[in-house]
This record gives sequence, structure tokens and C-alpha cells, in this order.
Amino acid sequence: MNRWYRLDGHTPVACTPEEWDDWAVQKWPVSQVAKTEIDGAEVSTVFLSLDHSHSGHGPPLLFETMVFGGTLDGEMRRCSTWEEAEAQHETVCEMVRAKLNRQS
Repeated sequence: MNRWYRLDGHTPVACTPEEWDDWAVQKWPVSQVAKTEIDGAEVSTVFLSLDHSHSGHGPPLLFETMVFGGTLDGEMRRCSTWEEAEAQHETVCEMVRAKLNRQS
């Protein structure tokens, strides 16, 4: 089971820790998929570069969306691909907006 990944464009590629280190020095800023501020809360989606599935079953979990602040502070979701991460980011943003609308 490989745990380390780097990005080739938007595609995660398995690599050794040494290969990741070389990539990270040059390319790490590409780890941000999206960041959205919504009325005092921030929704951030990033490439983790380390498989967070921890079970060894199923696809690697390489992207994370998290809410910082607001009533959904700490809400977190993980997925496997850049495309899933973009969709996940929008879903979580919609959740934050819906929560705000219910409170108004």
C-alpha cells in the first residue's frame, strides 16, 4: 500500500517519500484546490499528499474539505480525486450557506 502521492497537474501519482520531497519543494502551492469565505466561515479544500484512508481498502483519500469557523466549524470530508474535491467543496459551501439561511 502506497501512502505518498504528488500531483501531476490535477492527477495524484503514487511516489516514494523522497520523490514527494522533491516535488513538494517545487510544487507545494498547487495543493490548494479551493478556498471560499462565507459570512465568517472558511471552506478550504486541499490535496493532502498522504493517503488518509488508513484501512488499505478502497481508493486512497487524498483531498480534504474542512470548515473553519461558523456553526459547521470542524466539518470535514475526504475524497480521492481533484474532480471529486471540487464537487465536494461546492457541496460543503452549500451546506454552510443553507445553515446560515436557516438561522436568519
